[in-house]
Amino acid sequence: MLKVKEIEFKGQAGLEQVSRLLEEHAELQAIDLINWDQFSYRPSVAFRIAHSNNAIWIKYYVKEKNILASVGETNGPVARDSCVEFFFDPLGNGDYYNFEFNCIGTVHLAYGAGRGQRQFVDPNTIKNLIEVQSSLGSQTFTERTGDFSWEMTIIIPAEILTHNPEIKLKGLKSTANFYKCGDATSQRHYLTWNSVGTEKPDYHRPEFFGKLIFQ
Repeated sequence: MLKVKEIEFKGQAGLEQVSRLLEEHAELQAIDLINWDQFSYRPSVAFRIAHSNNAIWIKYYVKEKNILASVGETNGPVARDSCVEFFFDPLGNGDYYNFEFNCIGTVHLAYGAGRGQRQFVDPNTIKNLIEVQSSLGSQTFTERTGDFSWEMTIIIPAEILTHNPEIKLKGLKSTANFYKCGDATSQRHYLTWNSVGTEKPDYHRPEFFGKLIFQ
């Protein structure tokens, strides 16, 4: 269970302000669980989360050996790249949004009840509403190998929850999971915040989401 702190801010906070406010007010959480032994590589991954003015703020911190950013098109297959993900079920009823971001901030976002029942959110809506800033910039690149550290700050306004137009985050009891993956990287990996009890890697399993309570 994770309690999502409210950070009060007058006006519209930009990405630089959100990054700083998260550093000052939100605790660091780890994405470090290996649920599938055949994928034993564990990059260092953590995040901070808070909410303000009916928007979710997230900042990810990643250290890994291989970075890849081949996808630049919204709703493309970003999970193939160095990717962080936030799967969010606002009502805790099994219908969830899968927010996926490769390391240059390309967004993949859909909604539904399971892997085979996803509806993409319109790319223009995504571009107009979600704000993302990565320390690696926004240009695609082929895989690089070494020791890399990168950070990403994300603003997710509640308006992007297009199937839940009346949602108010304050006081909301929801479920979610946070992930790190890299399907096409040299060291494939599948880390989770809350444990997933499946035989093979599968993030589309809302029954394994943890509780997210917005204060």
